[in-house]
Amino acid sequence: MKFYVDENITPNIAQALAILQNPRLNENIEVFTIREEFGQGTPDEEWIPKVAAEDGIIITQDLNIHRVRQQRELYKQHGLGVVFFKPPKKGYQYWDLVEFYIRRWNVVKEEVKKLKKPFALVVTPKSAKPERL
Repeated sequence: MKFYVDENITPNIAQALAILQNPRLNENIEVFTIREEFGQGTPDEEWIPKVAAEDGIIITQDLNIHRVRQQRELYKQHGLGVVFFKPPKKGYQYWDLVEFYIRRWNVVKEEVKKLKKPFALVVTPKSAKPERL
């Protein structure tokens, strides 16, 4: 399974997930970043079909991918799985964000294994597991 972390999430989180996931070869999970794989500033309309072609799953904070009709139709048309992490707008510090992603990583991996693409899930600080959109 390939996860691609969007540019709106600090590269440190993506690198941490990749490093922490790497020794777990029996899970066959890889973590990449959109920036490294497709270039900084690549429009969503360009990378969405490419990630889908890789049978990838995107990790993003950009809920507009689901809200904007053209982008929603694009990820659905190409069969992309999307996981939206939605941290609170105020009061979260850097280490709070690190904890938010790390604490939910295992449950996200387990949930996406169960789903047929396309799908969209949202993860909030209060959610015990990802919720379907």
